[in-house]
Amino acid sequence: MSEKNIEKQLAEINAKLDVLTAQMTVQAQRQQELQELKDDLSRISSEFFQSAVTELDEVAHHFDSQDLLHLLKKLLRNTRNISKMVDQIENVSDFITDAGPIGRQAFLEVLATLDEFDRKGYFEFLKESMSIVDNIVEAFSAEDVKLLGDNIVTIMQTVKNLTQPDMLLAVNNALSVYKNLDIHLEEKVSYWDLFRQAKTPEMRRGLAFSIQFLKNLAGQNFEQNN
Repeated sequence: MSEKNIEKQLAEINAKLDVLTAQMTVQAQRQQELQELKDDLSRISSEFFQSAVTELDEVAHHFDSQDLLHLLKKLLRNTRNISKMVDQIENVSDFITDAGPIGRQAFLEVLATLDEFDRKGYFEFLKESMSIVDNIVEAFSAEDVKLLGDNIVTIMQTVKNLTQPDMLLAVNNALSVYKNLDIHLEEKVSYWDLFRQAKTPEMRRGLAFSIQFLKNLAGQNFEQNN
């Protein structure tokens, strides 16, 4: 065998030895790490065991092995109920997950609506309305409110009658006449002047209306009293 072949074989052997040495080094490190982990787990388990013993010792007089056996039997008997309960919890969780985007959208819509109300002045209006409520509370006593409640039907009926189209038209006409009324009375008015005014068609119609109105009003009061 030539010298070059021997050197080549030695080089291959050295390379293999280097690989084996590296693998053994890695294996030794792993074994060391496993041993360290085992030691750590041993200490932790020992501490946990000691702690568990201490804690169990505190409740030993409240605990009986029969109680644990009874609890296990109960759990086994109610396995289906527990499974149904877990399924319900999962369904609720799925519903919350699905309803999350809807809830966020609804919340954003509520915020947008509140912002629109604020821009339109609703909140400012409500704020100012509170002063009206304060004035009403200060101006009326509890007895006044009681009387208002006792007569609310009559008041509502009166308001209903006042809001009829013919009544509103009559009130509007009366206000228009009063607004445009221009009366100038002389300092001295004789009975003869009054008599002459009474002979005018307008005065006769006014007197007839007044008499008829008072007559109907008196008749209405008479019927209510009886």
